[in-house]
Amino acid sequence: MIWIWIGFVVFVLAMLALDLGVFHRKAHVVRMKEALAWSAVWIATGLSFSVFIYFGYENRWLGLGTTTDQMAVSASNPHGLNGGADATIKYITGYLIEKSLSVDNIFVIAMLFGFFAVPALYQHRVLFWGIIGALLMRGVMIAVGATLIREFSWIIYVFGGFLILTAVKMLLLKDHETDPNNNVIVKLTRRFLHVTERYHGQHFFVRAGSDASHEAETPDGGTLHDRVVAAAKPGALLATPLFLALVMVEFTDLIFAVDSIPAIFAVTTDPFLVFTSNVFAILGLRSLYFALAGMIDSFRYLKPALAIVLIVVGVKMMTHAWLKTILGEHFNLYVLAAVLLILAGSVLASLLTREPSEPAQPPAAAE
Repeated sequence: MIWIWIGFVVFVLAMLALDLGVFHRKAHVVRMKEALAWSAVWIATGLSFSVFIYFGYENRWLGLGTTTDQMAVSASNPHGLNGGADATIKYITGYLIEKSLSVDNIFVIAMLFGFFAVPALYQHRVLFWGIIGALLMRGVMIAVGATLIREFSWIIYVFGGFLILTAVKMLLLKDHETDPNNNVIVKLTRRFLHVTERYHGQHFFVRAGSDASHEAETPDGGTLHDRVVAAAKPGALLATPLFLALVMVEFTDLIFAVDSIPAIFAVTTDPFLVFTSNVFAILGLRSLYFALAGMIDSFRYLKPALAIVLIVVGVKMMTHAWLKTILGEHFNLYVLAAVLLILAGSVLASLLTREPSEPAQPPAAAE
């Protein structure tokens, strides 16, 4: 089965190389039309992969469908093996849950970009490398989670309870803005690295005395003298505010992964289904950000809807054996329908209750 993993990782790396090396080689402001087009491409790619999932699991290609799925164990399927139809439903459900939870991540990223005043020209670069780090972190977390579930099956109930508590917190606690400069991660970064006062193009790091560090760019293309650069020893490595923004984006995704990884394990414990659905949901995060960043406030009911989704999957995780007995072998299809209904209902309710004075604004990146 190792070859299917290698093949998928190579495919993802090729897609990322094509994205950064060909389509976004030059830094530019990502506008709404381009963001929507790329969002459609990534969503179509993620959903199209379900065709491969169906035939791969149905025909046991390269060992697919031979791994025990704790969510599939039953009297009629004691080994918990997924067939093509079951694997496809679980993949699409997992993809949908991860994609919807990533929207909440977009809200925080938009706030961070606002606090750090990241120029629209360089936001794609931060998100690209942020997603590379997110893929690596989630790969490690999925491997650890799958191992824990395999060795300690009771931990499924711990994950389920954690999801429900997270959902309750989302429903009860109001959002409040905080200054990222007071964040412990930012403070540690500043403690170990000298951080320039101004942006230096799209560089995460500059060396004092180099051509890139002589003058700092302003968002309007002008230049300003940077006192940190001037005071540093020639050749000293300096971080830029763009690197601070990247650090906070990575930290934010780590926090969100703590919620989203248990959520996908509520659907399936098959590592390949968990990983692939996560990857395709994350790959479209950049374009989705530029498409939705300016319309965040329009979807007022999305956050409570996401909390309800977490409650649904948390309850499902803790009662999967009983639900399977009551609803039948294909109860995952009902879970998928419930998630779709909750998300669609929140979007529709948000649009119908939007005040006339709340027109959807274009994303901040599309200035």
